[in-house]
Amino acid sequence: MKGFIVTGTDTGIGKTIFAAGVTGALGGAYWKPVQSGLEDETDTQAVERLTAGRDVAIIPEAYRLVTPCSPHEAARIDGVTIDLARLTLPETDRPLVVEGAGGALVPYTDDMLAAEIFAQWGLPVIVVARTMLGTISHTLMTLEVLRARGVTVAGVAFVGEEEPVAQKAIARLGGAPVLGRLPFLDPLDADTLAEAFAANVDLGKLA
Repeated sequence: MKGFIVTGTDTGIGKTIFAAGVTGALGGAYWKPVQSGLEDETDTQAVERLTAGRDVAIIPEAYRLVTPCSPHEAARIDGVTIDLARLTLPETDRPLVVEGAGGALVPYTDDMLAAEIFAQWGLPVIVVARTMLGTISHTLMTLEVLRARGVTVAGVAFVGEEEPVAQKAIARLGGAPVLGRLPFLDPLDADTLAEAFAANVDLGKLA
């Protein structure tokens, strides 16, 4: 199966926006296996909105949990047991874009971390990183965590304002292709995202 996993160095850094950009650019099928938090727009709903009018597919979540926290805790609060068998990659003829929950060490169950599930899936991972203070350490640690579990890193992408020192350090020390930097967008919609993604992100650099 062709596709990528999109993970982040933290939560709330633009990972979903980047995943929407990848899905639109590839004409892919987007899947967020576990959604934690249903009060506001979910990640799947956001990607659907940000790829409106594009030839993409949206695959429903395996789990929709009410509380916005790590999947293992959200499941406990909801009285749900996350069955890893339900997290098997879905079949699709399109490039599959899987968005993880939070970062690489987020627990999906009491004894299974995101990076361990990524290793089982066997798809290469794109790491989405901030450009602000602290991103060098967070990004390099994420890359080490993934590689230590046998996960292939396909590339690193930045979201945010230009920060040349951090971006160059990660490119030099991270040992992964840098795909580009997606700037903050206002307004943010399907058209502005597609335009910015095409202008700033080079998927041809994917390892």
